[in-house]
Amino acid sequence: MATLDVRLKKVNKIYKEGDVVAGVIVVTSNGDLQHQGITLTVDGAVTLQLSAKSVGLFEAFYNSLKPIHLINYSLEISKPGKLPSGKTEIPFEVPLKPKPNKTLYETYHGVFINVQYSIKVDMKRSLLSKDLQKTIEFIVENKTTNKDEKNKSKAIPFTISPETLTNIKEKGNVPKFKIKGKLTSSVLNITEPLTGELMVESCDAQIKSIEIQLVRVETCGCAEGYAKDATEIQNIQIADGDVSRGLLIPIYMIFPRLFTCPTLSTNNFKIDFEINVVVVFRDDHLVTENFPIKLVRY
Repeated sequence: MATLDVRLKKVNKIYKEGDVVAGVIVVTSNGDLQHQGITLTVDGAVTLQLSAKSVGLFEAFYNSLKPIHLINYSLEISKPGKLPSGKTEIPFEVPLKPKPNKTLYETYHGVFINVQYSIKVDMKRSLLSKDLQKTIEFIVENKTTNKDEKNKSKAIPFTISPETLTNIKEKGNVPKFKIKGKLTSSVLNITEPLTGELMVESCDAQIKSIEIQLVRVETCGCAEGYAKDATEIQNIQIADGDVSRGLLIPIYMIFPRLFTCPTLSTNNFKIDFEINVVVVFRDDHLVTENFPIKLVRY
């Protein structure tokens, strides 16, 4: 019986371009372990896929949807030989450098776009024994801008009323209401929370809930066309029930790790983010106001 494991020195597994990824390969066996060589592969790629509504729209999409390899190389850790009984630790170090003319984008787990980095260790064994393999993911983060850009960002004041709604066909059916508020900034450091405030000045109907939605907008495509899909990442309720008029309600949302990344635009794909302020009335009708935001990492 033999097991194979990979452990990185950094507990949080977060690295940036130019770092050295260091760790150990741990092999445990009950007896002497004969093997045909141990290799380590570092891989990083962007994988794209189309939503069901976009499949078949553009044949050219299928060529542009091939994985984009950002980093890919293999190291021979050990030549064929024998490992002693018990636990054997084999240290390794690999520089985190992209392929020529490539950029190491930040780790991101989306619906139609994924940017992932992994280390895979393979131990080849004889025909009668099962090969051993272990894969772990590590995270890449990069500073995307300097703090001067934060000084350029502005607060986003907003007023929501039947007159401001653009996605309602019959505004006559919407109760009279007026909600004022602001988001603190349109450019947000991904490690800091989204903040702001909101106040219901007046509303003829009873309110059931007020919610803040974080939405990802993923765009895949090429010169022939683009497929753009918006999906919800998280929804936070900031008010429950028919809130008091004139009461200042704070807005506070932390950006989830892995499911968000700095706003990104390339030739083949784009990742953008938006905030929705959603007001749900007692009869379950709802109104939504949308605000594009830019995420950065300082």
